[in-house]
Amino acid sequence: MDRETAQTQLLDAAEQLFYGRGIHAVGMDDVRDTSGVSLKRLYQVFPTKERLVEAYLERRDVRWRQRLADHVESCDDPEGRILAVFDWLGVWFGEPAFRGCAWINSYGELGATSAVVADLAREHKRRFKRYLHDLVADAGLPASLADHLLLLAEGAMVTAGIFGDTEPAAQARSAAALLIAATKRPVPLQAIQSSRTVTVVEPPP
Repeated sequence: MDRETAQTQLLDAAEQLFYGRGIHAVGMDDVRDTSGVSLKRLYQVFPTKERLVEAYLERRDVRWRQRLADHVESCDDPEGRILAVFDWLGVWFGEPAFRGCAWINSYGELGATSAVVADLAREHKRRFKRYLHDLVADAGLPASLADHLLLLAEGAMVTAGIFGDTEPAAQARSAAALLIAATKRPVPLQAIQSSRTVTVVEPPP
């Protein structure tokens, strides 16, 4: 078996096992048995379990962001593309194998002991945040909106992972739509004038 084939089979097995059962619960023997790659070959390709975890998260990051982008970019309307993020989350949450966010899960397990895993989790979230900032900028909306959208999306991921349903995506989408509308709502003239009113207090006689 050539190295590329072995690597693909090992990463497929690692993703299935690490994401489905948790990193701590899975040993290299489990990866060997699921992948069909010998233990000797496994260690030739990935000398340590941490390196396998790193490769799993790196590959999943690329695939996750590409799936999101493919869904979002099918929408022509700039504001619609923002809401499409939450539509895609609903699709993802509804998949039979969905077990929450892989990076949140991995950080929860290993973030305190593995600098590599912590860095990968943070970088994945940074990339997602930048993507939301790009969508918000394309729609001509305030940059600060992206930070609020990130919190909505991340909260939906955690909630969906715990409760095992798609409703958090729909709820987050509704909240996102309200935020978008609020950013475009003009400030009433009366509110502007009130903010400029200076109250003069006369000194006592």
